[in-house]
Amino acid sequence: MRVEVHDRRDAAAAALQAVPEPHPRRPLAGGDRHGADDVHQPRRYGGRAHAPRRRARAQRVAAVADLARGSPPVITYAGMSHLTAPLDVRERVAIEEEALPRILQRAKEAFGAATIINTCNRLELYVPGIHEPEAILGFLAVELSTDHEVMQRHFRVGYGADAVRHLYAVASGIDSMVLGETEVLGQVRSAFSATVSAGADNAMLSRLFHTAIRTGRRARNETGIGERSISVSSIAAQQARDLFPDLSRASVLVVGAGEAGRLAAEAVVAYGAERVTVANRTFDRAQTLAESLGGRAIPFGEAVEALRSADIVIAASGSPEALFEDAAVGEASTHRDGQPLLIIDIGVPRDFHSTVRDLPGVSYHDLDDLQEIASRHTEARASEVAAVQAIVDHETARFTEWWSRLQVVPTISAITDRAETLRLAELAKTMRRLKLTDEQRAQVEELTDVLTRSLVKQILHAPLSTLRERGDQETYLDTARTLFKLDEPAEDA
Repeated sequence: MRVEVHDRRDAAAAALQAVPEPHPRRPLAGGDRHGADDVHQPRRYGGRAHAPRRRARAQRVAAVADLARGSPPVITYAGMSHLTAPLDVRERVAIEEEALPRILQRAKEAFGAATIINTCNRLELYVPGIHEPEAILGFLAVELSTDHEVMQRHFRVGYGADAVRHLYAVASGIDSMVLGETEVLGQVRSAFSATVSAGADNAMLSRLFHTAIRTGRRARNETGIGERSISVSSIAAQQARDLFPDLSRASVLVVGAGEAGRLAAEAVVAYGAERVTVANRTFDRAQTLAESLGGRAIPFGEAVEALRSADIVIAASGSPEALFEDAAVGEASTHRDGQPLLIIDIGVPRDFHSTVRDLPGVSYHDLDDLQEIASRHTEARASEVAAVQAIVDHETARFTEWWSRLQVVPTISAITDRAETLRLAELAKTMRRLKLTDEQRAQVEELTDVLTRSLVKQILHAPLSTLRERGDQETYLDTARTLFKLDEPAEDA
């Protein structure tokens, strides 16, 4: 169910009532990983890889307790990545590019605002408020046409500062398949751009994602996490160069002109490939990418035929089903005079069936294969994770402090408004009692205005400063509102 946040105490009580007792048998993919020790652990799929239901409930209760104290941020995320789900599961929940705006609109209707990070290795939803796992995972299950049990098994749910910390870790590259990879920062930026385009943003998400981008930049500028940078694209290009040392003589077929295909193709060209053919559903996009690579574009329907002359295939079309049947690949192989065919399938869902790897003369790599290769490249950067985590923690504290201070703004504004109303009323009352000429009145009004403004400012300085520093503690807010009678009608001057 959705918890509407109007009053902090009422919202806390309502949310606590909404927290169900833990079920003794049903595992919940809830909870979030904390700290650098959990980064890049061996993959474990299923219920045992996630926190038990009691931990998820405890995390929700902690977030609600924070809300009751006025200590934010109040945010929920639900996410799945290469760390929690194998490729065949990630394929089932992948969001097609054309469907993303519609799902963002639905999420806005359900939660008030939403941002979705949707990449080949990750699907994460961020929304404001405290929401039960059953509600947020149920929403995703419906929108992704996926069984709810799959969502519970492979998705994690996090709240409050844990959600913020997780996003910052993602943007910093320490939650990526390739530790320290650079592409994820652009993906985080693109995710929020899509949110803005869909009209599904709000002030909290805007601040959250802009600070996430700042955190990612800090991680790369202040630590060595991005040194000797590698990515899925560069690993794919390395596989091509290993099989074809002279890439200038190899023919490259790129299927899909989206970000994943473009980055991999650019990496292969940077290693020396010169003969590049691009096929994409939208021919104009194929032409644009082909021109940037110094290659040529072909209609999407000719991609299967182009297999016959390709040495390297980079597939990332984003098609909901496989584009190339094993029989077509096998038939194309008969025209190669024994030359190997390298297929780098980085689409989610995949463009080839995994059984294509069993065909003679075919070297096939999908994202799970690249993950195994990537794990051998992380040792040099592993020592930097602690430094990045320190930046993530620092930025999380900054965000929490910002939100905490934001909670006192209405009270501070109410105090200053009440003081200004009283100041003006008393000035007007005084001026009515004075018998002055127009010239004298103008001079007196100017002097008394400056004087009274200064007095009010000095009188309010100490209490308002205390509120800004400690206003996240509910006692201070309640006391201030009582002392200044902010919840009572203003008296007539």
